[in-house]
Amino acid sequence: MKSDKYDGRPISTGRGAGRTNGWRIQNWSVATKQFLLLFLVTVSLFAFLAFNNYTQTSKLFKTQIMNDAQTLMVRTNQFLDSYLDNGQNILLLLTTQAEFLKRGEERGISEFLRSIATVNSHIVKTLYIVREDGKVFCNAQFVCDVVNNPALPGIYEQASQNYAAMVTQPYYSPQSGQTVAIARSISDTREQPFAVAIVELDLKKLHQKMIDISSSTQTFMLLSNEDRLVLYDRETNLLPSLPNAYMTELPEHFIEEAGRLKIGIDSYSGPQGKLVTLRSGQNRLGWSLILFIKEEFFYKSIAVLFETFLTAGAIMLVVLLVMALIMSRFLTRPIRMLALKLDRVQDSIIVPQVTITRQDEIGRLTRSFYAMLERIQQLIVKTKEMEERKKELELKVLQSQISPHFLYNTLACIGSLARQQRLGEVGETIRSLVGILELTFDKTRAEVTVADEIRALKQYIQIQNIRYIGKFEFHCEVDPAIEHCTILKLTLQPLVENAIFHGILQGKDFPGMIVVRGKRTGGSMTFLICDNGIGIAKARQTVLLQPGMHGKTKDRLTGIGMSNVQERLRLHFGDHCGLRIRSTVGKGTCIRVTLPAIPFHERHGD
Repeated sequence: MKSDKYDGRPISTGRGAGRTNGWRIQNWSVATKQFLLLFLVTVSLFAFLAFNNYTQTSKLFKTQIMNDAQTLMVRTNQFLDSYLDNGQNILLLLTTQAEFLKRGEERGISEFLRSIATVNSHIVKTLYIVREDGKVFCNAQFVCDVVNNPALPGIYEQASQNYAAMVTQPYYSPQSGQTVAIARSISDTREQPFAVAIVELDLKKLHQKMIDISSSTQTFMLLSNEDRLVLYDRETNLLPSLPNAYMTELPEHFIEEAGRLKIGIDSYSGPQGKLVTLRSGQNRLGWSLILFIKEEFFYKSIAVLFETFLTAGAIMLVVLLVMALIMSRFLTRPIRMLALKLDRVQDSIIVPQVTITRQDEIGRLTRSFYAMLERIQQLIVKTKEMEERKKELELKVLQSQISPHFLYNTLACIGSLARQQRLGEVGETIRSLVGILELTFDKTRAEVTVADEIRALKQYIQIQNIRYIGKFEFHCEVDPAIEHCTILKLTLQPLVENAIFHGILQGKDFPGMIVVRGKRTGGSMTFLICDNGIGIAKARQTVLLQPGMHGKTKDRLTGIGMSNVQERLRLHFGDHCGLRIRSTVGKGTCIRVTLPAIPFHERHGD
């Protein structure tokens, strides 16, 4: 049987017990854990706030840059729209001189065109009048006569089919270089078209204007409605360019990729790193403006802020380190002193007399510690008393295991049965006696299985039935589920014996009835030993369970009484176990036995 008694070894406080386990966290001191906790929590909070502030600042700055870029884009598109308006105004001016342009001399028309081009030189590069007879007039007539412009016939055809002004795709002109033209047909007084006025824009001046109104932190490009390149910033290195080119020239694949950029904010990986793009919708010229901004520019202005955060963080880190160390030492010093006192506690568990003045958690912990020591001291004393009492009761059990009178009477019965030639009953009685002797003389264990206890009880009943023929009947009903559970040896037999001698045989109505029932209820076992004997008076019921009350009948198997059974059950299984008596004088008695349902192999390992 396993014992829960105090073994005399010192109570371990855990200090130093795990030093051989390496750097496991549970082996660290409370001061170290508290220091790390305070330090890590504070640093984490500071880092979170710093990161959040840094992120919000970066987002705000990026939003501001994008808003500025959008404002610039709106302003640029307004400028391009005004550029278109100026070109259309020039065309309208030419349409008012339809008769002159139809019938005038070449020299006069050329001079007229030269004067208009000179006045609008900030827009116009070359100004043409192409009549239906194929005659071409321009502001630089000599150049036009020497070098033909191959794009003019196509522009003439397109403009003749449109009443309003039209804008061409970008093309190369011998007179104007890379350009875009605005064209419109001219009709006479009879509303019959006879010529087309063509204004080739000066893209170099437009390029300079675009650079003047743009920001130094970004670059741009203009695409036509067919995603053909109109204009781009030739002075930037953010955009890719063809190698070994005389002038900066964009690769075709880049122009195609730029045409696929979505309207609004997008991104592109350029030769100088990742670029943030901002593309507008088509303006009145049918052109789309794309701004390119280097992504790292967004973070340059907050680099100083980041360095400031790092400096403040380093200072804060040192301050937190010192404060966490001071706080952890201050808060854990009483605990360390308490642990030191706990280390000094030895086997005797001597509780020192101390005065506790602290009212905080440490004070409550100290008071609980000393209360625990007092409780341990009381439990040790109680355990020793229980062990001494258990030994005393077990000694009494050994001293009263077999009554000589019972043994003498049993042998006399066997002799009588032999003389009567009742050999079957002789053998059965001898086997019953041997079984009882085997159980009672086994001093190695105080506990047996329920099956063994019931077997010995039935053997005892067989012997008593031989002696007291016709005096009583016996019935036993035990749940098979508890047959392998643990029970104290000689728990049921003394109670049945008490029912025979003090219940049935004291009466006058025979045969009497004794019933034993056993069942499991949750984690407990319950046995009922009932008889229809003379019963027990209420005053007597209380006395029977008091210590020192033992059986006096000489014919009993043992001298074990109900009080002995009660004490042994409580010493072995706890105060919740034991006997309860319910009896009515003249009607009978029922004794209830309660003990835990513990499998025998779990308690003894067999």
